[in-house]
Amino acid sequence: MARVLGVMMGLGILVLAALALQDSLEGRSNGYLDIGFWWGVISLFLTIAGLSAIVGTFIHTQKTSGSDDR
Repeated sequence: MARVLGVMMGLGILVLAALALQDSLEGRSNGYLDIGFWWGVISLFLTIAGLSAIVGTFIHTQKTSGSDDR
């Protein structure tokens, strides 16, 4: 159950990153390079956070050979 919640949280963050990237591209296309740049930075950080949440979930929910499932 923890794995499912962790992956869902990571996917939710990646959706937010996609929305931020959309705002970044829209700002750049309308001539607002500063807005496009900063939304791009936010999108980058959100992408890193989302991927880290997914990878971290898989790392921390693995069953090890010596675990007693506590």
